[in-house]
Amino acid sequence: MDMNESIKNLCEGLREYAVFDPAMYQKYQVNRGLRRSDGTGVVAGITKVCNVHGYMLNEGELEPIPGELIYRGYQITDLVHAVETEHRYGYEETAYLLLFGKLPNEQQMTEFRSLISRLRPLPDGFVLDMIAKAPSNNVMNKMARSVLALYSYDDNCEVRSLENEVRIAVSMIAHLPVIMSAAYQVKRQHFDGASLVMHPLRPEETNAQTILSLLRLDRQYTEDEAHLLDICMMLHAEHGGGNNSAFACRVLTSSGTDPYSAYAAAIGSLKGFRHGGANIKVIEQLDNFKAKIKNPDNDGEVADFIRKVLRKEEGDGAGLIYGMGHAVYTLSDPRAVLLKKHGFALAKGRDIEEDFRLLDTIERLTPALVAEKSASAAQKNICANVDLYSGLVYRMLGIPAELLTPMFAVSRIAGWSAHRIEEVLTGGRIIRPAYKSVAKALPYVPLAERE
Repeated sequence: MDMNESIKNLCEGLREYAVFDPAMYQKYQVNRGLRRSDGTGVVAGITKVCNVHGYMLNEGELEPIPGELIYRGYQITDLVHAVETEHRYGYEETAYLLLFGKLPNEQQMTEFRSLISRLRPLPDGFVLDMIAKAPSNNVMNKMARSVLALYSYDDNCEVRSLENEVRIAVSMIAHLPVIMSAAYQVKRQHFDGASLVMHPLRPEETNAQTILSLLRLDRQYTEDEAHLLDICMMLHAEHGGGNNSAFACRVLTSSGTDPYSAYAAAIGSLKGFRHGGANIKVIEQLDNFKAKIKNPDNDGEVADFIRKVLRKEEGDGAGLIYGMGHAVYTLSDPRAVLLKKHGFALAKGRDIEEDFRLLDTIERLTPALVAEKSASAAQKNICANVDLYSGLVYRMLGIPAELLTPMFAVSRIAGWSAHRIEEVLTGGRIIRPAYKSVAKALPYVPLAERE
């Protein structure tokens, strides 16, 4: 019997033992996904890092409000507006704010940028031994493996001190753009038959500039492009302790494991299509719309196609319009609002402007069409989330599709680091929720008597 047949035999009857009636969640009052029936989240911790605000509780009823994303007390819209007005880069400042709880002054910002630049180079031989010798077709998996591998290059990896946590956190912020770029270049060479091009680092570049510089063969980029990528990274830097990857990082941290293990777990979480991988789904969906719709400026034709997707007659069969809807935001996602504004501005007059208009039409039409489909959906407010526009913005910047989710990780490491440090300093207990067992007691049957 070959291996595939053996595995197939092992799977026979597995569903009988691994699956149960979803009605049991309600019977035992289990908050599936740690979300209550009214859509609010189960409170699992306390944080000073970030607040995600999408509704108010008014006399026991949820009241939709425009979405707010607040980093350490500061509205993300204010942070983005400041760097836009002053025409400077803001991701490093955002990372400083998330890590240390306050906005840096000019001297602190200069020193922090310098520290990131000094920490950016990977250890000698790392790219060859840990990335090039074991190519991966998925950059997220390679990034997670590389983060775990950095443990072996760190003589102080198990030192339990605040200073060491900060050192590793800042090194992760510095390393991840380089790891992502190297993993992508190796992937292109090994799987796509392209030439392997590895550029040397430029110490004077910011994280956003470094990414464009390493990815582009000619290393050329405009300041407008780099600033837009920088804003994308600011918007993706953090999203509260309850988001899946930050929670994963905190769960592992609560066990007492090392920083590298916790950050690798967060990357693994973000890879999932229900989390960071959703932006790829939006791009695939957009391409499908463009291929099937003759006139994207015709609302009626777009609406009819959306209905087909919702009926699972088109798309990937999930019945979802990717990029629409969020667990917390109701009327708007501030990240989507900002990305849409800046994306449209840079796309104006270019061919890709038509794609932005199509996404705008999808955003405008989808809420009513989802409500039309079911009575329960009609009672919920559905807005565009950050994924609706992020993938197209990255495409406009020449970021390949394989790097849409890795770009998310490269940005979000700032938030993960802040949550890990907060958990180290204030957690004090391993996170261990309860599960209700519904397995029945059975008498033991000797091996010789089993069927």
